[in-house]
Amino acid sequence: MADEKTLDLILREARSHGKFHDRPVDPALLRAAHEIMKWGPTTANSQPARIFYLVSKESREKLRPALSAVNVDKTMKAPLVALVAYDTRFYELLPRLYHNPEAINWYNKPHVAEPNAFRNSSLQGAYLIIALRAVGLDCGAMSGFDNARVDAAFFPDGRLKSNFLVNIGYGTGEGLPPRNPRFTFEEQCRIL
Repeated sequence: MADEKTLDLILREARSHGKFHDRPVDPALLRAAHEIMKWGPTTANSQPARIFYLVSKESREKLRPALSAVNVDKTMKAPLVALVAYDTRFYELLPRLYHNPEAINWYNKPHVAEPNAFRNSSLQGAYLIIALRAVGLDCGAMSGFDNARVDAAFFPDGRLKSNFLVNIGYGTGEGLPPRNPRFTFEEQCRIL
């Protein structure tokens, strides 16, 4: 079992930050986080997530019009923003990624591919948040943006689609509300 300090770092004491210190994030930390998150399981090892780290002023300005008003300031001030997207044609890569070459035929229909890509990229995005925390970074995940506008700006060919955003950096801890309650095991789980 993981030690108490690690569990606190990645989940129990970690918070969703909205304010970050004006301190750049070393790209080596993003690579280190990737080396952790890439091992998280996905259906048929599909790995549909595509992550775009928006650091430059130009990339942020491209994102700005799609942000909901409450997310503009904190997103523009964060050291970087991860745009977690998914590849709608992830199945084309399954012959390389999965031990059964027939897997490509399981997902090569849009009504099957799309929900699987979304679901598995959501998992990978969660793994990413945990991995970023594990390497010492703070995160603030968001879904408060216009996906269609982001997709038009960043993915005009339509192959990739946006899932959610994650502001990343070194959180100040300012303005964090008291921790909200969580369900107990009995409220949320059933052993059948």
